[in-house]
Amino acid sequence: MKANMGTIDRVMRIIAAVVIAALYFTNMISGTLAIILLVFAAVFILTSFISFCPLYVPFGLSTKKKENS
Repeated sequence: MKANMGTIDRVMRIIAAVVIAALYFTNMISGTLAIILLVFAAVFILTSFISFCPLYVPFGLSTKKKENS
């Protein structure tokens, strides 16, 4: 797995996950919607920590800056 996520992408995913968690724990969202969003939040956190998004691969996307060699 080659890293394909940049810093801004990772931070935005973590912020989204925190917002989803806050909405859930303050009972703003519940039921099936809450479960689906919590799964997305978990995926956002996981992909942020490993800096790899599997959905980017088939499309050839990368938000990581190119390194100067």
